[in-house]
Amino acid sequence: QVQLVESGGGLVQAGDSLRLSCTASGRTFSSYAMGWFRQAPGKEREFVAAIGWNADFTIYADSVKGRFAIARDNAKNTVYLQMNSLKPEDTAVYSCAAQWDSGRYRSLSQYKYWGQGTQVTVSS
Repeated sequence: QVQLVESGGGLVQAGDSLRLSCTASGRTFSSYAMGWFRQAPGKEREFVAAIGWNADFTIYADSVKGRFAIARDNAKNTVYLQMNSLKPEDTAVYSCAAQWDSGRYRSLSQYKYWGQGTQVTVSS
């Protein structure tokens, strides 16, 4: 069992930066690939970024590539999402999730554990 808790969300202006954190309980955090997803009001949850269990790869949605960066610190059981050059369309609830390395990192159904999410609001 893994419990995930996100933090770092807030209200910012367009062009600003935020760093989200997701801290996991349990000793097996380093065994999981981790992902970030977001859900805007009235829209489906969508993939944002993922990172391998040992950070051997990172992948991003096209909408955030070049602006967002995912990283992890296995010693701290934490995964991060650095978000730069934020846009109003980035407004959403951001959630982190963990999966055994299925090789399908963009697919919500492959993630077994989910956090509750943190709100990010970007004003224009």
